[in-house]
Amino acid sequence: MSQLAKNKRSLTSIDMFAGCGGLSLGLKGAKFNLLMANEMSSMAAESFAYNLLDDNLKELGEKDEHPKKTVWLNSSFEDVSSRLRENPLTSPKQGEGYSDLYDKKVDLTGKLVIADIVQLNEFIKKDNFYLEAFDNNFFGQKVDLISGGPPCQSFSMAGLREQNCDKNTLPFEFCEFVKMVKPKLVLLENVTGILRAFTQGSEKYYAWFEVAKTFASIGYLPICLHLNARQAGVPQNRPRFILIGIRSDTYESLKPALNNAERELLIPSEFLIKRMLSNLSIKVDEFTYFDYQKSGHLKLLRKTFLSELFGNEEVSVESAIGDIWSRSKDPSTYVSSLNKRYSFLEQHKSERNEDEKNEDERTHSEPVKKRFRLYQILSGIDKATAVQVQKVLSGKAQQISADAWKVLSKFEYYLGEEKYGKFTSLDNFINHLMELKTKKHSQRALLPGKPAPAALSIPDDVCHYDKSQLRTLTVREMARIQSFPDSFRFRSKITTGGTMRQYEVPQYTQVGNAVPPDLGHKLGLSLKKLLAKES
Repeated sequence: MSQLAKNKRSLTSIDMFAGCGGLSLGLKGAKFNLLMANEMSSMAAESFAYNLLDDNLKELGEKDEHPKKTVWLNSSFEDVSSRLRENPLTSPKQGEGYSDLYDKKVDLTGKLVIADIVQLNEFIKKDNFYLEAFDNNFFGQKVDLISGGPPCQSFSMAGLREQNCDKNTLPFEFCEFVKMVKPKLVLLENVTGILRAFTQGSEKYYAWFEVAKTFASIGYLPICLHLNARQAGVPQNRPRFILIGIRSDTYESLKPALNNAERELLIPSEFLIKRMLSNLSIKVDEFTYFDYQKSGHLKLLRKTFLSELFGNEEVSVESAIGDIWSRSKDPSTYVSSLNKRYSFLEQHKSERNEDEKNEDERTHSEPVKKRFRLYQILSGIDKATAVQVQKVLSGKAQQISADAWKVLSKFEYYLGEEKYGKFTSLDNFINHLMELKTKKHSQRALLPGKPAPAALSIPDDVCHYDKSQLRTLTVREMARIQSFPDSFRFRSKITTGGTMRQYEVPQYTQVGNAVPPDLGHKLGLSLKKLLAKES
């Protein structure tokens, strides 16, 4: 096969922990053919099915019909409408409840399987039909790539970091699935918290290193990366951990075509897999991950097949969402290229119910709007002054310095009833702050000229940057920042709260949890370059 033919041929992929479909969308934009996807949450799966499979689950449920491309491994309910609101943490044990797969021979090509990966792996191994279908292939088709972003709350620095948390097993369950199918490549995405050691007792546990060793033990050379989606052209400061695994025989086939930088990149991977396959011990300081923050590593990465991920023009928040709230503005180059890149989503638009464009603005009380205006001001001033104001807001102080007041007295504040004005005395300003006391410490306003901060899964995390927009972001605005095109529709309920947060995945959470499609697109292009080197 010629080099040109290799670059043009359609590669195949399976997406595990697919969420609403961010990674699958990006890979589809890079011309990967999706063979199957898996997601545990029916709420996130509803968006995936609607956009990438043209299964309108809500409409089918209302008609009491079953979808053609979406199947449930296990559910407490027979009807689709009830399944869409089911708590996946309380699904029945295997053999109980309702299943679209038990005792049935279903070709899963082109389908979304709604299931917990632990139960899915157990099911495949126990059913001879599915075990044969997933053994070293996928229903008779060779698989180029299995991708996935296992849920990461237990690795996140914002969450409870515990070595023995059940969620920490999910990357290893992902590995078990890979072990059955044996794709040429593996792509695992996670939070950067996975790079920081757990310290429990006298032991240190490096989760990323254990995951890398596990993939090496089943015959994959793991390349571990610390990168930032902002360098891939996503308007968000979003550092991520990426593991790319190359099957040993695939590596031997493409190795002669690697350039010097790529050979250097894979030296740690070669060392690790040799140790693991020989049952020899290896310490974490004998292996390495490549970090975009280290100039030497970045220089090397830019010379490899991964160059697509680095050096892209930085995109600001204003470029991403400026035309949404200001109707007089035209879409930016970023928005236009985004919508063009994923224009294939438009092909079934005429068949869809277009009542859900994810543009509804949330309403806020007057005190909250006053606080949002304050955050807008604080985001653009020096840190020392901002800290003084935050201390008053949190109840830790009752005064600010004269120097801080000189800075703060220059701005117009929201006074209520759509009126703005300056404070003429420090006492009045302090009273204003005292009326706005809050226990929330994570809220901030976006900066129009910079990428957004990483934390965007909860709608109250950030507010708009323009003084006329004293509100949190809409789902569509958050989606733009995550690099979703406007043609992508987020389904299910908009937000949630209380104990339901433990299992519900509403629209805002779907956006925040997703792999940015443009990051997935750049990763897809990178992996295509790598596979094009096969002899």
